[in-house]
Amino acid sequence: MSRWIAAAGAFVASLDSMVNIAFPAMTAAFAVAPEQMRWVIVCYTGTYALMSFVAGALADALGHGRVFRVGLALSAVGFLVVGLSPTLGWVLAGRVTQGLGGGMIYGTAPGIVTLSASAETRGRALGSFNAAVAVAFALGPLVAGIMIETIGWRSVFHARVPLAAIALMWAARGLPHGAVAGTPRLVQSRDLLRLDLVHAGLLSFVANAGIFAVWLLAPFYLVARRGLDATAGGALFMLTPLGTALAAPLAGRCTDRLGPRPPIVVGLAVEAIGLGVMSRAEPGTNVMTVAIALLAAGFGLGLFQVPSMAWIMGMFPPAQQGAAGGVAYLTRTLGVVAGVFVASGVFAARRSLVGFDAAFRDAFTVAALMVGAAALLGLIRRRSRAR
Repeated sequence: MSRWIAAAGAFVASLDSMVNIAFPAMTAAFAVAPEQMRWVIVCYTGTYALMSFVAGALADALGHGRVFRVGLALSAVGFLVVGLSPTLGWVLAGRVTQGLGGGMIYGTAPGIVTLSASAETRGRALGSFNAAVAVAFALGPLVAGIMIETIGWRSVFHARVPLAAIALMWAARGLPHGAVAGTPRLVQSRDLLRLDLVHAGLLSFVANAGIFAVWLLAPFYLVARRGLDATAGGALFMLTPLGTALAAPLAGRCTDRLGPRPPIVVGLAVEAIGLGVMSRAEPGTNVMTVAIALLAAGFGLGLFQVPSMAWIMGMFPPAQQGAAGGVAYLTRTLGVVAGVFVASGVFAARRSLVGFDAAFRDAFTVAALMVGAAALLGLIRRRSRAR
C-alpha cells in the first residue's frame, strides 16, 4: 500500500500542471507581461528542487512517512495562500510554501516506492509511480481549462486543498512513522560526484530543461495565437503529459528487461523530434501536426524519466533511498528551472525584435537542439563502454 500512498501524494503535487494553462488569465488579472509568469514557476520549482534533496536525506534519518506527511500539509497551506492572493507578490510567497511541501513529497516518494519493491521489479514500480505523476500532469490542463472558463483561475489552487487533506489522512494511517532499519549513513560529496551519477544527472537536467519550452510557451501559443479558449487549449496542452503517462509503464518494463540506457537514448531522441516539430509551428499550422508534436515530446520524456530515475536510485543502498530520490528530483527540477530561464530568455529577447511567432520558434529550436545533443551524449557514452 505504501507505493500507492506515495503515488497519491505525488499525484496531488503534480496537479500543478493546472497552473500553466491559467497563465494567460493570471497575466490579465495582475496586469503583467507573459514572461513574468516564469517567477510563478521558478518560485515553486526552484524551492522544491533544493528541498527534494534535503527532504530525502532527512527522510533516511527521520522516516519517509514523517517527512512525506509534513510535505502534504505544507502543500495545502501553499494552495490556500496562492488562491487567496491579492497581488503577484503573495502568489510568489504561496508558491515558495508550495515548493517546500512539494520538495518533501517528491524527495521521499521515490524512496517509499523502491523500498517496497524488489530489485527485479523496481523499473515497473517506478513506471507505475511515474505514470501516476504523468496522469496528474495530463488531467491538470484539461480540468483547469474548464475551471478557468467557469469559475476563474483561483479555483485551480483551491481545488487541491481537499485532495491534499485526503492524501494526508491516508498517509497518516498507512505509512510507517520510523526510519529504515539500520544506521543511516549521511550522503558524502564523493557519493554525489561519481561519474555515472553526474552523467545520469546531466541527461535528466537537459531532458527536463527542454520540455519546459512546452510548459511555459505552449499555453500562450494555443490560447493567444491560435485563438483557442482555455478548455480547447487545455485539451491540446494535456497531450504532452498524456504522452508521458502512456510511455511510463512501457519504459518500466523495458528498463527491467534491457537496463536503463536503451530507453533513455530512445526517449531523448523522440522528445527532441517532438520539440523540433513544434519549432516550426505557426498560428495556421495544422492542428493535428501540433497535437502529434506535443504528444511525441511527452512520450519521449516518459520513455526517459523512468529509466533515468531507476538508474539514479540503483546507485544508492536501501538506507539512502531518500537521498537517492532527492537527487533524482533535484537534477530533474534544476533542469526545469534552467529550461524556464532559457525558454523565457530566448523568447523575451527575440519577441521584441521579430515578434511572437519567430521568438516562439527560436525558443523551441534551442530546446530541440539541447535534447538532441543529450541523446547523442547518451549514445556516445554507450558506445564507448562497449569498447
